[in-house]
Amino acid sequence: MSIEMRAWVTLAAYVLALGAAFGWRTARSVRETGDAGFRGFSGRMGSAGWWGGRLFALALVGFLLSPALVGLGVLPVLTDSAWPFAAGVIIALLAMAAVLWAQSTMGSSWRVGVDATETTDLVTGGPFAYVRNPIFTAMILAALGFAVAAPTWLGALSLMALVIGIQLQVRFEEEPYLLATHGPAYRNYAARTGRFVPGLGRLTGGDQVVDAA
Repeated sequence: MSIEMRAWVTLAAYVLALGAAFGWRTARSVRETGDAGFRGFSGRMGSAGWWGGRLFALALVGFLLSPALVGLGVLPVLTDSAWPFAAGVIIALLAMAAVLWAQSTMGSSWRVGVDATETTDLVTGGPFAYVRNPIFTAMILAALGFAVAAPTWLGALSLMALVIGIQLQVRFEEEPYLLATHGPAYRNYAARTGRFVPGLGRLTGGDQVVDAA
């Protein structure tokens, strides 16, 4: 398979993954609750949360453009080996399956963004028993897979933007909201459960969750 064809396959897999993670989940949320679940980017302009949302969006666009430009012969790949392509696509699709599992576990509590005026259930079962943010963990793994499948400098930058954006969103928007909403229940959960990796990023008694909105 040519480099260009591998790039188009990667792009097709990425579009399928986006459709499943956002389109399918949104449609299910509307059907079950009448609410799409989208709350948009939060935080005042220039805040950590604001930058987190923008970096996340830029990363999604970057992962769309990277294989498309390779397929068009505009952007060179960092390696023309077929092994990264095969491994990357497999990793990405398995990770996206994990995204769907974690989203399904959230039920009616699933949201994109934070609305401080509403209260959702604290989900601690399924994959949330191992890490507090399994959807983001799986998304990062999927992004790594897509970056490897079509290895370009744009894909690498998009991966970096996604990781930084997710870190900012979680630390400065979601964790303060969850702590304010669920109080000791969330702090106890966070004390025994890692943020993105099991055992890592657990909150201790002296940790401060920062609200930078």
